Amino acid sequence: QVQLVESGGGLAQPGGSLRLSCSASGSIFSIYAMAWFRRVPGKQRELVAVSGTGGNITYAESVKGRFTISRDNAKNTVFLQMNSLKPDDTGVYYCHADVVPRTDFSRRGFWGQGTQVTVSS
Repeated sequence: QVQLVESGGGLAQPGGSLRLSCSASGSIFSIYAMAWFRRVPGKQRELVAVSGTGGNITYAESVKGRFTISRDNAKNTVFLQMNSLKPDDTGVYYCHADVVPRTDFSRRGFWGQGTQVTVSS
């Protein structure tokens, strides 16, 4: 089994910062891309940022220059540093990892349970 556990969500004021963390655990052979998605009220889940293998990073236009994704491969952990937060950033943030489990060596995606981020004064 592979589990992704997010932490770091909460309440922030506009212009403030939050740092999300997501750790993958379980029977893992390897991890490829790790990413953050979010579901904003009234919209479908959208990609926020993705960190691929080889250091490739992509951001949604709406967060470029404000959010930074990084990862600690030794700890199977991905982070999302969110600065200059806006009320429009409010939503549930989900971690996603492209994993090869040791149980069957079948590469597939896994999701975390989500963490709430609320930006409000």
